Amino acid sequence: MTQAINNRSRVIKGVVHSNKMDKTIVVRVDSYKTHPIYKKRYRTSKKFYAHDEGNKAQIGDQVIIAEMRPMSKLKRWALKEILA
Repeated sequence: MTQAINNRSRVIKGVVHSNKMDKTIVVRVDSYKTHPIYKKRYRTSKKFYAHDEGNKAQIGDQVIIAEMRPMSKLKRWALKEILA
């Protein structure tokens, strides 16, 4: 059940947080925000479930994931490339 990734789909860069599931990885994407009053920058993160057909990604790898049609209740992203 491999799906083609559209070239115009959203792509994001993150770090593999977990790879314990079969053909699924959890990718943590960090973003930085500034507090409106104190102007201090702080980090927030969000986790995305992504499809990894070959189980190639390891914990700590930097990856690029692309949006696709829903595969399951939580999986809406697919592994596009492993950077490091």
